[in-house]
Amino acid sequence: MFKEYADYDALGLAALIASGEVSTSEVLDAALARAAEMQPMLNAICIPMTEIARTRAAAPLKGPFAGVPFLIKDIAQDYAGVPTTAGSRALRNWVPQRHAEIVERFLRAGLVIFGKTATPEFALKALTETALFGATRNPWDLERTPGGSSGGAAAAVAAGIVPIAGASDGGGSIRIPAAYCGLFGLRPSRGRVPPGPSHGEFWDGASSEHVLSRSVRDSAHMLDALAGADVGAPFRIAAPERPFAEELRREPGRLRIGFSTRSPIDTPVAPECVAAVEHAARLLESLGHHVEIAEPKVDGHALARCFLTMYFGQVAANIAEARAAAGARDTDFELDTRGLGMLGRALSAGEYVESRRRWNEFSRALGAFHQRYDLLMLPSVAMPPSKIGELELPAGEQLALKLALRLGVGKLLLKSGIIDQFAQKSLQRVPFTQLSNLTGTPSMSVPLHYAAVEAGGPELPFGVQFVAAHGEEGVLIRLAAQLERAQAWAQRRPQYAGAARTRVV
Repeated sequence: MFKEYADYDALGLAALIASGEVSTSEVLDAALARAAEMQPMLNAICIPMTEIARTRAAAPLKGPFAGVPFLIKDIAQDYAGVPTTAGSRALRNWVPQRHAEIVERFLRAGLVIFGKTATPEFALKALTETALFGATRNPWDLERTPGGSSGGAAAAVAAGIVPIAGASDGGGSIRIPAAYCGLFGLRPSRGRVPPGPSHGEFWDGASSEHVLSRSVRDSAHMLDALAGADVGAPFRIAAPERPFAEELRREPGRLRIGFSTRSPIDTPVAPECVAAVEHAARLLESLGHHVEIAEPKVDGHALARCFLTMYFGQVAANIAEARAAAGARDTDFELDTRGLGMLGRALSAGEYVESRRRWNEFSRALGAFHQRYDLLMLPSVAMPPSKIGELELPAGEQLALKLALRLGVGKLLLKSGIIDQFAQKSLQRVPFTQLSNLTGTPSMSVPLHYAAVEAGGPELPFGVQFVAAHGEEGVLIRLAAQLERAQAWAQRRPQYAGAARTRVV
């Protein structure tokens, strides 16, 4: 058995395979053994694809990641002939007939896909707990969530099951689990990675596809493999000046970085999250960058309302599509998903469009900020990861929601100001990420700080977020590579990732 498997990043494994030191099948066996060891603790992989992987590993492979074991996310990253459930009982038997374009590109890069990772129902939450597959756990603390919606991917990478995994980000779903699991998470610009052929844009362009990784170089090389419009894409983003992999060798220069630790919706920010940004500011200054307190002139409450208006509408559309594609019934959807769908159906077309038009306001404000600053630095999250089950609806709220669904009072709820109430409750843990989604800008979470949040508890990672101007992934990669050299985070591993000493039933 290839015992050193978990010590390598994806490009390191590809180099070993190319040199003949290990075979693709040996590396796959190591990944499957690691998965078998960690899966009982983490519940990160929801759909195994072992036989498909073994067949592929026996064939000649080409590409920058030739032979590297890989996991795709169980939403949008369709693999022909394998169910895409989107974490929902409504789609548990829905099987796509063709690969998503991103999966085609994963395969062309030489990856060996051996399973799908768990996601909350329809990728709607910043945690990964579903009625269909159960809860996914964080390798750093098995009592806590790895975040979401790319929670299964983050848990798998953090635990060494794979060095890199497919992910997506519509409201922070790459950056939040990266922050909670001590990983590097880069969200590309709108249009950089195609979501086709089934979609022109996910979440009206708010969502981007990419990966979670331990090393910056894996993410940079993967972005080269994924970038570029596919046939019929609604628009084409300008190509980068040079391959993203070349940015790894370029110094970032002296960057102007504005930062803030204030929640845009005026909710509390945990001291560990503030400390992460303050530590990053000192590190950046020591590297020669100009860092000062500054933030774009964006109405955070308005942005939250616009994000949630889109979110509610997308849930309503997801439910309708699941009904049409798989004959789903009400009981096939989780209760809170049904509640969100009710609110989405209650929105008028005019209200949705009015909200969507305001995205331009946020883009212009962030654009003005980037005239003065190269990057905006923020906490990736505002609170430590929640405990498993902590955020479940209390029994009283469940009864009230069931009654509201029975009475169909969505319009009355919208008039009552529920969007603002929902923003305060649902976004208070993660209020910093949606700006990048609605503006279509690239952003990243970098693991730069660790702290215990309970006496006697394990140290947990806390990510720091950087937002660049649209199309400027190169700036992020150059800075991330510099930070990685200054503070090598990949060597720091969660305490439960070594051996399955604790098993979760």
